[in-house]
Amino acid sequence: MRVALFATCLSDTLFPAAGRATVAVIERLGHEVVFPLEQTCCGQMHLNSGYEREAEPLLRRFSEVFAEEETIVSPSGSCVALVRERCGEVGGRVLELSEFLVDLLGVEDVGARYPHRVAYHPACHGLRGLGLGDRPLRLLRAVRDLELVNLADAEQCCGFGGTFSIKNADTSIAMLEDKVRSIAASGAEVCAAGDSSCLMHIGGGLARRHPELRVRHLAEILAAR
Repeated sequence: MRVALFATCLSDTLFPAAGRATVAVIERLGHEVVFPLEQTCCGQMHLNSGYEREAEPLLRRFSEVFAEEETIVSPSGSCVALVRERCGEVGGRVLELSEFLVDLLGVEDVGARYPHRVAYHPACHGLRGLGLGDRPLRLLRAVRDLELVNLADAEQCCGFGGTFSIKNADTSIAMLEDKVRSIAASGAEVCAAGDSSCLMHIGGGLARRHPELRVRHLAEILAAR
């Protein structure tokens, strides 16, 4: 199967390991991955800030760049949710990584090994926007030597929410502190999530309060051997 990688601008610029890991997992399962070089931001940042007119050219560009691709995969639930809503038929061909693996390929064990205690934070767009359910957890449970620990109030938002964290900083920080406390209390060594934006926010909180704890994208864990 030919799979086009929609890397997203945040992953491409700040969390490139998530994109590389996505490619590694898909190729390990025997599929070809292509990367359309013309891809840019899908417009989510603009729409989150109320700049709908400025987002339209980016949404059109996304549809044009990926028009010929039958299967498009991204390591970002938030960007997938946006293009699925705003990019018509092309957007409907975009899958978040766990959807691609569990639903399209029917695979839960991707041959990963990750000997750490892991707590999983279900990012809001994946949880509520895409309805990913337990797909990421099923993938994590199949990883060898990984201990999946319970995260209290896991479905509570971490407080990032794009520009929400800037415009409503006090509320965002309070939500983040709740999430950091839950992660620390879980006994996890690593907090995993399917959105780099959440990992950026949570990672900052952990670095200040619990520097011994790490964050990792779901794809990075699935790519580990």
